[in-house]
Order: sequence, then structure tokens, then C-alpha cells
Amino acid sequence: MKSLKPMLAIAFGLLSATAAQVRADALADIQKAGVVRIGVPQDFAPFGSVNTDLQLQGLDIDVAKLIAQKMGVKVQLVPVASANRIAYLQTHKADLVISTLGKNAEREKVIDFSQPYAPYNNSVFGVAGVQVSGPADLAGKTVGVARGTFQDLQLTDTAPKSATIKRYEDNNAMISAYVSGQVQLVGTGDFVAYALGEKAPNNKPVLKYIIHESACSVGLNKGEGALLAKVNDTITAAKKSGELNAIVKKWLNVPLPEKMATTYQ
Repeated sequence: MKSLKPMLAIAFGLLSATAAQVRADALADIQKAGVVRIGVPQDFAPFGSVNTDLQLQGLDIDVAKLIAQKMGVKVQLVPVASANRIAYLQTHKADLVISTLGKNAEREKVIDFSQPYAPYNNSVFGVAGVQVSGPADLAGKTVGVARGTFQDLQLTDTAPKSATIKRYEDNNAMISAYVSGQVQLVGTGDFVAYALGEKAPNNKPVLKYIIHESACSVGLNKGEGALLAKVNDTITAAKKSGELNAIVKKWLNVPLPEKMATTYQ
């Protein structure tokens, strides 16, 4: 029996290593299934929304379809909200998340990120009559955000204690709150705010200050080196071919920033 213990230990060790390799080989699983499940926004135009035919459309949807095409597999679009994007990865409801996901130190502890594929500035907007030019001016004021977004995290860190951060479950709820006058300030992405102006033409949001210049990256689970390399290679090729620039111009009306277009990691 004593002689069996070392052998059993080795066997269990090999099994554990093999299991870890299997869990970490998402790219092989995707290729075998012939389908990649990608979490995308559905309430965040122009990055992702539902059109009149009830089909998802937007910048992130086009990027998701491009990556699936280049991988040689079908795409299954999985609608996600800002608050559950990372959870969908961790619970394996999605293989990738392409949903205006910004990279920061806290998120990097739990998931990995691709190189950037699109610009995304986070700013504070509000009605013209409210004077705000920086975080200190939020003292005593209420600002609306979508729960779990970059803006939520950033304003939580920078706003004075006397400021009230009102969190909504998604962007539609936040936009409705602004349009109805429940909040006069919102923390959101620049392009979302400009689109919001179309819904509130008599009270268009004015840029108060930029919270952070950011970029969108593809999110995926840690330990998926092969999948990360494949996604990065696909984005690099799309930058060089001009395909990614065409998608960004289509939805954001601006070209892919030169620095981002020539940076491949």
C-alpha cells in the first residue's frame, strides 16, 4: 500500500494538470463547437441596441461578428448589462465580452483584456444651468450613473462625500431619469450622452468635464492564453486592413484614433 501512495499522488497530479489544461483551453472548445458566445450590450447605442426588427445592432455587435468570422465560427450574441458583464464570463455564460468594457486595475485582477478596439471617453454631462467643471463641483449635487460602469467606479472614487451618486440598473433607466428631470447630471460615455440629446432636444446635456479618457477592450477569463492571442491577432489584422476603422467611423462618426490604430498590444 505504501508503494501505491506515490503512484496515486502522481496520477492525481496528472489528472489535476490535465483538468486545468482543459478548463483553460476555451479556444479549442469554441472551435470544436463551431460557435463563440459573445456578451454584447443591448441598451447602449451606438455600441449596442435593438433595431425595429428586434435585431441587435451597433459597434460592439459588428466587432463581435468580425471576430467570430475571422475565427471561422458562428457567433451567438448574448445580451448583457453593465452590472453583469464580468459575471457572465466567470459563470461561463459567455466566452468573450464585447460591451464597452474598459480596463482598470480592479478588473484586471479577475479577467483579462485584449488590445483596445474602439475609443470611449467617460465624462460628466448635465443641463446647461448647472455649473460643474470638476469633481469638487459635484458637492451637494446628484449625478446619475448606470450601476457597475466605469463612470460609477470613477465617480465613487473622486466625487466629494456630500455628492449623491444615484445608480440605475441600466442605461435606459439612467437616460429616462435625465429626460424626466429626476437627475440633472449624468456620468456616462460621450457618445451615449450625444445620443441622449436626441431624446431630450429641449434639455440637451452639456459636457461638464472629462472623467477619464478610455478605450474599449474585449474581456475574457484569465488563463485563456490561446484565446487571447487569437482575439488580439484578429484585432491587429482588422486595424491593418482598415476593417476596424470602418466600423468605428460607421457608428461613432470619428476615425479610429491614430495611436490606437497603430498599437497592437
